[in-house]
Amino acid sequence: MQRGLILLASLALAACTVGPDYQRPPVAVPEQIYGATEPATAESLADVKWFELFSDPVLRGLIEEALRNGADMRIAVARVEEARARYGIAGSARYPEVDYQVRTGYGRQNGETGAALAANVGAGWELDLWGRIRRLNEAARAQYLASEEGRRAVQLALISEVAAAYFDLRELDAELDVARRTTAGFADTFELFERRLRGGTASALETTRAEALLANASAQIPLLEREIVATENQLNVLLGRVPGPIARGAALNEQPLPPSIPSGLPAALLLRRPDVRAAEQQLIAANANVGVAEAAFYPSLSLTALLGVQSSDLSELFGEGRTWSIQAGLLGPIFNAGRLRNQRRVAVAQFDAARVQYEQSVTNALADVSTSLVSLQKLAAAEVERERALRVNQEAVRLVTLRYDSGLSAYFEVLDARQQLFTAENALVRTRRDRLFALVQFYRALGGGWEE
Repeated sequence: MQRGLILLASLALAACTVGPDYQRPPVAVPEQIYGATEPATAESLADVKWFELFSDPVLRGLIEEALRNGADMRIAVARVEEARARYGIAGSARYPEVDYQVRTGYGRQNGETGAALAANVGAGWELDLWGRIRRLNEAARAQYLASEEGRRAVQLALISEVAAAYFDLRELDAELDVARRTTAGFADTFELFERRLRGGTASALETTRAEALLANASAQIPLLEREIVATENQLNVLLGRVPGPIARGAALNEQPLPPSIPSGLPAALLLRRPDVRAAEQQLIAANANVGVAEAAFYPSLSLTALLGVQSSDLSELFGEGRTWSIQAGLLGPIFNAGRLRNQRRVAVAQFDAARVQYEQSVTNALADVSTSLVSLQKLAAAEVERERALRVNQEAVRLVTLRYDSGLSAYFEVLDARQQLFTAENALVRTRRDRLFALVQFYRALGGGWEE
């Protein structure tokens, strides 16, 4: 018996792990992000914490509330806990399993009637000779880490969505302010022409034109108020709130933009983007499952032990009725009609699909960063031109008003200049919002808020 235990221990120590060991597949990563105007450096906007990037205290409070109460975040946390528990289940297979059994009854045997009792403690352990359990544990660990990266992806997406919705809300507030000021100006003009029309000093054409511009500007107010409520409700859903008003902080043109926005090294995306990291963990799990499928071709060795007592008389339970046994079992496949071979083919195909998904996630990450980086650059240039257009339109309104007061221009020219000013103000507001959107998307594309 002692020799047998020594032999089994030697087998356990000499156990190997079948199946391929994981190696990260090579992917084509450029030295610099496409569209970048400066050489890539190790510094990246992804290293900035979200509460440092978004300095508006109201926006910070909304993001914190969403991370604490948002439904998507709570679901992601629950999935991480599920994956962690599954990892624990897989890890438990590495250790012996001990259970107990107690049976009692009443009957007649050998001409005697009485009660009988049996109590047993059993133990079983599968020796992981070919690494099947180790591969299962490796796959479960990778799935757990993938779920953790999924939680981080949800967190980053939630931060981005709250910030984008908040900037959209502040943009609508700014448009509403422009619409109300423009409506008030057109209302004054219409009242002026209406009085002049009654006095015979203004034409009906001028009056109807002023009324049409007033109506167009007034129509924007209820439409914008409708969009504001819809955006507030969008934010409430992200925050896990019932519908209600959303607090405001800094105005849209007061929202800060960082002076420099470094993209970092493209290769660092593989380490920072949660979706890329999750895709790699899924690939690791698929690689481990190939090992599990290969281990099924080899025999499994298990040990079982039993220790118990049994007696037909409760008073003799701990007398001579003790039993024990130690057994070793070897189980291996002989014929299964290709089942094991096809199981391995399934595992290999799943690994190939996971590898393509990983490569695709890298490509998508590079494209996201490039698109948002170029958007930041071009929108910054567009905002400069929008500001210039606004200044020119403001000056045009001032000059045409002077010409009208001097009798050198018709009021049609004043109305046209004010209409163009209204359009220029809205265009600048929207460009500013788009630029803030691009900052949010760039931060998200880089895997922002990264921590080792």
